[in-house]
This record gives sequence, structure tokens and C-alpha cells, in this order.
Amino acid sequence: MGWIWLLASIGCEVIGTTFLKLASDGGKRAGWYSTGTVVFYVVCFALLGMAMKHFSLSTVYATWSGLGVCLLAIIGVVAFGDQITPLKLISLVMVVLGIVGLNMSGISH
Repeated sequence: MGWIWLLASIGCEVIGTTFLKLASDGGKRAGWYSTGTVVFYVVCFALLGMAMKHFSLSTVYATWSGLGVCLLAIIGVVAFGDQITPLKLISLVMVVLGIVGLNMSGISH
């Protein structure tokens, strides 16, 4: 059940941050995106707290932040035209490897 909480929290964080980007662009829907940002972040942190009951802090936070960063980098490239450079790609791979290493380290709650 812990993984469900953690993955749902990551999903809410990614949606909330994407809404934050959309709100920052202004326009008629900026208010709705800002409201969505707040709602998704509140839910995100509630779910993150639930995940912390099942895993160590280092595993939860590294997985949450690392996968969130990677997913948002992909969204940035695909949806917002962000540039992908070899250094950015290598750095993202290193983030994923770090997450895998922490999860394989056997540290438990």
C-alpha cells in the first residue's frame, strides 16, 4: 500500500507543478490553474505523509523528489518546448540511478 501512496503523491506533485507553470503564463484560466496547484499540492503532501508510514524518510523523499523532477523534465520538453541537452539527460539518468540505489539499499522504516 505504501507504493500506492507514494506514486499517487508523485502524480499529484507533477500535476500541481504543471498547473503552476500554466498559471504563470497568465491568461483567462490562470486562476483555475492556481487553484489546482494548491489543491494538488495539499493532496500531494497528505499522500506523502501516508507513504512515510511505510518507508524510511530517505527512500520516500528521494523517490518523491527524484521521480517528480524526471517526470517534470519530460513534461517540460514535450509540452512546453524545454530544451534537452546531453548534460541534462545524463543528470536525469543519474537521479534515477540514485533513487534505485536508495531503494535497493535495504533501509527499512
